[in-house]
Amino acid sequence: MKLSILLPLGVFLEVPDATAIVLETAAGSLGLLPQRLDFVAILVPGILAYSTPGGSEVYVAVDEGVAVKTGEVVCITVRQAAGGTDLEQLEQLVVREFLVHSERDQAVRSVMVRLEATFLHRYAEFRHG
Repeated sequence: MKLSILLPLGVFLEVPDATAIVLETAAGSLGLLPQRLDFVAILVPGILAYSTPGGSEVYVAVDEGVAVKTGEVVCITVRQAAGGTDLEQLEQLVVREFLVHSERDQAVRSVMVRLEATFLHRYAEFRHG
């Protein structure tokens, strides 16, 4: 299978010959082999694993996203990704990097909510003033 992992600003990884892929969805782990039917799945933050023809297994930490399989092509689009072969290092990276981004995103959303509320309040005053 051809595996592509895409980020918002570019291609993170392309593997032309993955023999198996395991990813995490909201419904649990999902294993992919070349003969599996086409599908679309929502991904949750977790570890994606793929096998190569030589039998080695490679791990990629991924943030939330979407996976699409069409024929022999698996395209995964996520917000963030980090690769490696050591699961312990990947776990530490996920905790350190992905959670910091989530906290930052949450802070930005709360600021946006306050700005929108202030705007709507002032707009209402202007219209009735």
